[in-house]
Amino acid sequence: MAALAANLAIAASKFVAFLFSGSSSMLAESVHSLADSGNQGLLLLGGKKAQREATPQHPFGYGRERYIYAFLVSIVLFSVGGMFALYEGYEKIKDPHEIEHWYWPVGVLVFAIIAESFSFRTAIKESNALRGSLSWKQFIRRAKAPELPVVLLEDLGALVGLVLALGGVGLALATGDGVWDGIGTLCIGVLLILIAIVLAAETKSLLLGEAAGIEEVAKIEKALVDDDTVTRVIHMRTLHLGPEELLVAAKIAVRHDDTAREISASINAAEDRIRAAVPIARVIYLEPDIYSEEAAAAGPSPTKTPGGPAPEPGH
Repeated sequence: MAALAANLAIAASKFVAFLFSGSSSMLAESVHSLADSGNQGLLLLGGKKAQREATPQHPFGYGRERYIYAFLVSIVLFSVGGMFALYEGYEKIKDPHEIEHWYWPVGVLVFAIIAESFSFRTAIKESNALRGSLSWKQFIRRAKAPELPVVLLEDLGALVGLVLALGGVGLALATGDGVWDGIGTLCIGVLLILIAIVLAAETKSLLLGEAAGIEEVAKIEKALVDDDTVTRVIHMRTLHLGPEELLVAAKIAVRHDDTAREISASINAAEDRIRAAVPIARVIYLEPDIYSEEAAAAGPSPTKTPGGPAPEPGH
């Protein structure tokens, strides 16, 4: 919401500055801020749609709607923001003209840098609450909720873009050559396309389905084994159905002389322990089995992994 409010105000001010000055950097930046505003709107819409209840047709719910809309954001940033800026920069270099009323673009760019800094500060503050000891690069790569990484990268790109625009306008004013304004616009376009590619790669990974983080996997494995009825985890897979919803599927070793009632009770108890350790683990499937040293020594079989050929009969 902070990013949306900032970008709407900045987009309007940049467009006014473009009308008075004719600066292509200002036009590219106004389209950039307008695209960012649309992106924040898409993220809010995705968050709203993701809250719908599960249906028979979508039994695991709509949590991944947030990933879909985040992917749309990367497309909008690439096409509307980046490609338009490249086109506008090319046109300005091909047909340069002097910037008029220089105080408009300079004043608006300074205002925009201040406003974007407040938005960026808010995104950093919200991210720090979740980031923990991770570096910023690790946080962006591992975050399961797409909104904060998207806003972080957008705000960072906006600040760098504003500095580039200010540099292009400044050089154009200092030299009297409008080509510099066009070069600044081209740099903004390249920056936006690079950010869009990073966002697309990260959200594509989330759309394909990512496992739980290393810490969550360790907590689940520890919660599964009680050394009484569940002696070990034979194998386990996790999958994020959404940022705050995790699917856990595991084959667990039980004692060979346990009764069906005891095994059922142990599975229910294990599910309770998992949910207590990792509250977002909402969908849990546990399969009891007898642990085999020979099977473990043979190692994992590719025929038993998703996407591989069907397993041999008789397992």
